[in-house]
Amino acid sequence: MERLKHVVTQIAITPDCRLSELPLLHRSLLPLLSLASSIYRFSLFLRRRLYFSGLVHQRRHDLISLSLSLSLSLFLKRYILFPVVFRLPVPVISVGNLTWGGNGKTPMVEFIARLLDEAGIGPLILTRGYSGGDEAKMLHRHLLQTSARIGVGANRIATAASMFERHGYVNSCDTLSEKLSSPYKSVSGPKDERIGVVILDDGMQVPDTQLRMIESTVHNIDATLPVFHSRMAPSHFFEVKNPHSRLSPRTVQNMVVLCVSAIGFPNAFAQAISKIGPLHVDRLDFSDHHLIQADDIEMITERLGRLKHEFNVEAIVVVTEKDYDRDPVILKQLCCLKVLVLCSSLQIMPLSAWTKENFRMNLKKHLIDSLQEMNKK
Repeated sequence: MERLKHVVTQIAITPDCRLSELPLLHRSLLPLLSLASSIYRFSLFLRRRLYFSGLVHQRRHDLISLSLSLSLSLFLKRYILFPVVFRLPVPVISVGNLTWGGNGKTPMVEFIARLLDEAGIGPLILTRGYSGGDEAKMLHRHLLQTSARIGVGANRIATAASMFERHGYVNSCDTLSEKLSSPYKSVSGPKDERIGVVILDDGMQVPDTQLRMIESTVHNIDATLPVFHSRMAPSHFFEVKNPHSRLSPRTVQNMVVLCVSAIGFPNAFAQAISKIGPLHVDRLDFSDHHLIQADDIEMITERLGRLKHEFNVEAIVVVTEKDYDRDPVILKQLCCLKVLVLCSSLQIMPLSAWTKENFRMNLKKHLIDSLQEMNKK
């Protein structure tokens, strides 16, 4: 099953023009996957028609749809149907994606949470907590010193209700608008512990050809929509044995590195390490959210032995933060080896007139517009 997941992932991330270069096993699955894709596409089309025709009713709520596919930040509420069937008493920001997983949604959730916290607004992040809740654990660790709260559960309606009951919520749209409109960061002092905005986590990089294709599609719909590009940039490492350590990215320069990951797009992770300048980069890729097992540890140890024999130096293991947060204990079984965790930060790429500050202002503007709509109801 693990091998099948890996094969399907490899097919999904391969551009159409290069499908013929895939191994025979991969290509043999293409007709079946194409059929499944067609059925799924038709079911989505039928579902949309049912909503648009009025045969199925959609309950409206105040939702800002941030479609952050392949690290593109697009405001697409008018063009993508989000069949949300619940209403919350505060504005909701939905962070999703247009393409296969692993597109930087969780780092964007963190970015937005920090933006709201700086404005003096307490965000509530709702996440399903897939396979051990690696994303929730990472968000909790990163946002520990902020007002952000994290609710984990498959039933996000019940989770939100529980968090509102426990912490309360800001029921004044004017108060939120005033904080968002202020050009200054929230002053120090006691923070409002109530929840002001909910962030839905729908829950590296994508080829440039796909970036251009999706950006072109969006602008064909509305040429005025702002498109923001972002990337995950390595900031530092820390050791599994000492999570409070902070090592420069240059730590792996001229070293033999084994990248071990269970994320959506492991290629971006391995490429990020390669750009730092190690002597050699090898990799072990597991399916997204895979929990490292004892036999996986044996596989890692065996691969490290082969690397030592080939290069005559001790290789080091590098994992992502998600892999660490998924199960930090199992990685400590590699106690005799050096295991580093790569930490990355989200960077909004300046492109034409669209900068990080433009993105922040755009997000605040849409939140304020949403609050004004709520006041009218």
